[in-house]
Amino acid sequence: MKHIPRKRFGQNFLIDPEIIAEIIHAIRPSRGDRLIEIGPGLGALTRPLLQIVDHLYAIEIDRDIVKHLSQEFTEEKLTIHSVDALKFDFSQLGNRLRIVGNLPYNISTPLLFHLSQFCSYIVDMHFMLQKEVVERMVAIPSTPDYGRLSVMLQNHFEMEQILMIPAESFRPSPKVQSAIVRMRPLTQPVVPVDQEPLFAQIVSAAFSQRRKTLRNTLRDYLKPEDFDALALDSGLRAENLSVAQYAMIVSYLAGLS
Repeated sequence: MKHIPRKRFGQNFLIDPEIIAEIIHAIRPSRGDRLIEIGPGLGALTRPLLQIVDHLYAIEIDRDIVKHLSQEFTEEKLTIHSVDALKFDFSQLGNRLRIVGNLPYNISTPLLFHLSQFCSYIVDMHFMLQKEVVERMVAIPSTPDYGRLSVMLQNHFEMEQILMIPAESFRPSPKVQSAIVRMRPLTQPVVPVDQEPLFAQIVSAAFSQRRKTLRNTLRDYLKPEDFDALALDSGLRAENLSVAQYAMIVSYLAGLS
């Protein structure tokens, strides 16, 4: 299929057969898996996946690609949802979902946050993303890459970087390196669901001015006596706190309301 990659969809198509084989090996699909591919593109992962699984669901916004895939694969093998993944209700596809994809760099972060709403339906996810994004996702406290994205996603997922993908593995070649991340939902989020809106506010405020201390960034939420009650050093910065410590702050504030 001849297809001109569209910048507005952030399209970079995977073309390296060795890398494709490594990704399939990392996913380890089984015949009966309820597998969903986000952004199948020209079918680099779709074809080898369909050699293993009985059926595959695909989420694709580009109508030209949808038309091509519909012509190549039968409905019995491939169900295509021609929609924006950011607006898709993944729960409608059932339970024990396994989700894979080469995520467009321009929507990767909001899409990850969107998917975190469906953790109870998901077994695991394997995504190809910009290397720097993956490094931020899996970062640990008190490291340069640790930030809001790290905290928000680690509240829901256990994550690990499993493969590096060179830029020349794509057409067109992006200006950045890529990596594969494996994401497995935690049995329960660290922060209770009813406290997640406050959690998001606290984390956003804490990282809003990264170089400032918590006594400054969280001054609208915590007074000096609150830091004492939490046994928390107000001179620390946002990057120094673990997800569990952010959860502790949120639980404390929820108890005051």
